[in-house]
Amino acid sequence: MKSALKYLLSVMLIVGAVITLSSYFTDTQNRYTFKFPYQKAGLTKEQAAAHLLSRFTYGATPEEVDEVRKEGLENWFQQQLNGNLADDSLNRLLNKYDALKLSNTEVVANYPKPAQVLRMAIKDSVINKDSVKTDRKAYKDDIQTYMTQKGLKPEQELFRQFINQKILRAAYSNNQLQEVMTSFWFNHFNVSITKNDCSQFIPAYERDVIRPNALGKFNDLLLATAKSPAMLYYLDNFSSSAANDNNMQAANLRPQVMMTLQNAVPDSAKRGVLVNKLQQAKKAQGLNENYAREVMELHTLGVDGGYTQQDVTQAAKVLTGWTVYPMGTYGNVAKNLFERFTPEQLANRGFVHDGDFLFNPNRHDRAEKVVLGKHFGSNGGYQEGVDLLNMLAHSQSTAKFISRKLAVRFVSDNPPQSLIDKMTKTFTERDGDIKQVLITMVSSPEFWSASALREKTKSPFELTIGAVRALHADIKQPYQLFTWISKMGEKIYYYQAPTGFPDKGQYWINTGALLNRMNFGLAIASNRIPGVTVDLAALNNHHEPESAQAALVTYSKLIMPQRNLDETIKRLTPMLNDPELVKKVDEASAKTPSNTDIQAMAKTGDEMDGKTPALLRKGNSEPLQMAAGNNTMLAQVVGVIIGSPEYQRR
Repeated sequence: MKSALKYLLSVMLIVGAVITLSSYFTDTQNRYTFKFPYQKAGLTKEQAAAHLLSRFTYGATPEEVDEVRKEGLENWFQQQLNGNLADDSLNRLLNKYDALKLSNTEVVANYPKPAQVLRMAIKDSVINKDSVKTDRKAYKDDIQTYMTQKGLKPEQELFRQFINQKILRAAYSNNQLQEVMTSFWFNHFNVSITKNDCSQFIPAYERDVIRPNALGKFNDLLLATAKSPAMLYYLDNFSSSAANDNNMQAANLRPQVMMTLQNAVPDSAKRGVLVNKLQQAKKAQGLNENYAREVMELHTLGVDGGYTQQDVTQAAKVLTGWTVYPMGTYGNVAKNLFERFTPEQLANRGFVHDGDFLFNPNRHDRAEKVVLGKHFGSNGGYQEGVDLLNMLAHSQSTAKFISRKLAVRFVSDNPPQSLIDKMTKTFTERDGDIKQVLITMVSSPEFWSASALREKTKSPFELTIGAVRALHADIKQPYQLFTWISKMGEKIYYYQAPTGFPDKGQYWINTGALLNRMNFGLAIASNRIPGVTVDLAALNNHHEPESAQAALVTYSKLIMPQRNLDETIKRLTPMLNDPELVKKVDEASAKTPSNTDIQAMAKTGDEMDGKTPALLRKGNSEPLQMAAGNNTMLAQVVGVIIGSPEYQRR
């Protein structure tokens, strides 16, 4: 008996040791050794914490600088790299957004596009297609009734939920670096809601492709974006196919078919339908170079990456056949194949099915190809596309391009070449490990130098979320903030160009933009944004400042910690008691150009340059009447701080 107990005890000790050792190795694998050289730059620990938070979060909360100081800057950054802090309260807020949990197939089925709903209603004889033109109101009512009966929801509701979750995550997530990097990579691999074909797939694109890979290996992220329906439709690679003999023959016959239609089909309506089908078939055939060009210019090598137009054409041929697996009305080209053959039979024929991605060998160019000197033999398939992307991801040009873009995002608009070189070296030696590149960047003296402090300009999204976090705002209606963000020039998820929003201060800041930002600051501070409330007194532990001047000093330090604010306070003082301030800002900002004009304005050279518009420099001693919810004096003071030139810097 004693022998058995002794044996059991030995086994338990061994198991315990194995578990402990396993935990040690797991922890070791998730931890990195680094030290931040901020003291050499003359920064205190508090100043360094503020700088770190300004770069890797959407803005520090009033108490966060002290928390990071106590925790240790390196420890805080390590936790952010791991990205696994509990977010229970945020998740409870997100649970009500049911659309965000749907697969792409479920989204297509439940949130159909208006044109698709119309076709369904006509097919079900609920709507006469002629009524669309004759009675618009009756048509809309019938469509709404039909959607309700079928359990269908408007596509705009999907986008609203998607935008709401973005704002809530940025404002409330404890894993701030994860959110910042998700935004960075989404902008780098931009897709746009404005393009109808890809819009339904964008929520899953961010959820399943961008966010999980935001702190992983660049090669994995590149491949995942290339195979996403959102990217396949956005840059048209879903339709790219080999210009084989059949396609060429079809192209030669097309004029004859058109003549035949004119003569053989007297009914203009039926002829129109046939012509439309023929045009759609034409679009579905032939080589499309859009993705091949952008994957080199924007996603990997950069515009100076050393590729030629011939490389683009050859790369496009390598990527022919990369398309979308059939779902709903999407991917119909291959739908009949999946009805006729088993998955095993299709796999044997070279088809590759991975989630929503499909490689269709029938549409692939099987000829020999050469891209950037790399030879791809004849009769290749899916793997040569993977090999191409892998080659691009590991190119020295890509390492330089991505490193520079990260340095621009987190250091300054014109980062030192010495820093880019260090990051490039790490990118190359560590197989494109994004975490390691970030560690190299933040462990370098250049990151902490005086030339990097407060040298980035907040985008409208960063300004808005930063204000929300600084004021501990309670967000009940996130979409109201999206409206303000759009008004200030950054309509997230709607940027049309594959470049994504520019990451340069001159794009965002000009006199008109500053007026809109001041208007936003006054609105949020005075609780004039529906569904977004702040308690300014609570920020100062309900200690009411003796005067507007005292409030300006106190709240400037709370909202902009660890900065020298003497000049800012001096500049803002004349604005404290202007009773016409809100009216002036409202009127002036209403006259400023729309967000579509901001880039053009930025090119005129009318940047902020640390100056306050003349309109906002006038003031007098009369009190200002503002909306209820906060002390009016305090609301004006905080609004002025949020709209100030200094607060625009991060």
